[in-house]
Amino acid sequence: MEICLINQSKIKMPRKWMSLWLEQVGQNLKTSDSQLTVVFLDTAKAKKLNQQFRKKNYATDVLSFQGDEGRNLGELVLCPQVLKKQAKEHKHSFEAELGYMLIHGVLHLLGYEHEKSKKEAQKMFKIQDQLFDRLCSKFEI
Repeated sequence: MEICLINQSKIKMPRKWMSLWLEQVGQNLKTSDSQLTVVFLDTAKAKKLNQQFRKKNYATDVLSFQGDEGRNLGELVLCPQVLKKQAKEHKHSFEAELGYMLIHGVLHLLGYEHEKSKKEAQKMFKIQDQLFDRLCSKFEI
């Protein structure tokens, strides 16, 4: 997977780790030949995007934007501050939360959905959880 990482947040992101993680995500989900852009925004900008595109007035963990036809899988926008908060709530590392949400976002870009149907949500989260567990053991998270 060809990955473009853009960090516009104040939090330093583990670029090498993310590249390796996303490479494995791509291999497992058969998207290795795709292009993916991952953008990190601070809370205010993430909140503005969430309001603009989802009509939700809060910063969310990840937003996904479909790519055009061809190799462009799309763009993920993540908010590190929200990820840090969620990692603390779930009692695991920032990398674990980041990895989980990267998988989540890529699944959305592949057409998986969890907000419209309980059956579709179960399908998506099963794939997400299985892949997360597989990669966590590989990355020793």
